[in-house]
Amino acid sequence: MPRELVATAIGVVEMREYSQIELGQHDVRVASRFAVAKHGTEMSFFKGYGLSRGFYDPEYRLFRPHREEDHFPVPVGNTTIGTVIEVGPEVRRFALGDTVFAYSPFKEEHVWSEATVRSLPEGVPWQAAGCLDPADFAVGAIRDGHVRLGDAVAVFGMGAIGLCVLQAAQAAGAHPVIAVEPIDSRREIARQLGADAVFDPSQVDAGVAIKDLTDKRGADVCIEYSGHHLALQQALRAVAYGGTVVAGAFPGSYPAGLDLGAEAHMNRPNLVFSRACSEPNPDYPNWDETRIFDVAWRLLEEGKIDAEKIVHPVVPFEELPEAYGQIPSDLANFVKLGTVFS
Repeated sequence: MPRELVATAIGVVEMREYSQIELGQHDVRVASRFAVAKHGTEMSFFKGYGLSRGFYDPEYRLFRPHREEDHFPVPVGNTTIGTVIEVGPEVRRFALGDTVFAYSPFKEEHVWSEATVRSLPEGVPWQAAGCLDPADFAVGAIRDGHVRLGDAVAVFGMGAIGLCVLQAAQAAGAHPVIAVEPIDSRREIARQLGADAVFDPSQVDAGVAIKDLTDKRGADVCIEYSGHHLALQQALRAVAYGGTVVAGAFPGSYPAGLDLGAEAHMNRPNLVFSRACSEPNPDYPNWDETRIFDVAWRLLEEGKIDAEKIVHPVVPFEELPEAYGQIPSDLANFVKLGTVFS
């Protein structure tokens, strides 16, 4: 029987066997070749801080309490790339042997509806498919922040989404594009991806450094994707008068200490919350997540967002339980965990 990676409790994952399901008329069966995790959202539940809010009630659009045991067990993983090994009789877009990908957890085999699946063109690295999700949120943040040609943009947090934001801002014509990140290895990736300036907020006052770099104006747009309240505070310090701070991360509850007076009160920035998959889009009906996905995928296909430097480390499927459990405690070596199936 095929296996999947499942979180069984806070901080606990294990391999489990699961039963294969029957193929529907419009379904494809896919043997997994590669897959990636989604560190931010998955870690909020794996580490437990996301569970304290309860569950989101879409009718009332608020969170309601629930018990931890109501959540587990749950499969983990975000996107899988694989080979089509069986097709339903009504499938028209795919054939046996095609390389395809879709949102899905870490499983050795999948059955996907044809409508949810994308092809991976020859010559495009599999990591590009694995980064469509962070690129989706990155493009959404760029649009929600109204980044324009020539804007100075500061990006806080060089995780997978932040690194995609960095490159999407460059593609939008922003300059300078500034990376703010306390972890050495992630700052180095930002440099390799073309950041115009890179600051370690544990060593410098990022707000002052960004003001110095921009003739004391500050960044026109600050985009926060670390999920840390101190990063959001520095973004409020670094942003230009009347500029925009985009809060895109899915953090736990912030502790006391976030000051919405001080620079925020004096400089009157716009604070925008960004989430590409929340519909309707702010620019509905002309924009929705499908259109954002199309833009993000074009940037990935063309190499304007380099995904190969983002998916790291990549481990064999057999080693996935141990590696997955290391994500929360080893951020220097885990940017976006990938796995290879035998």
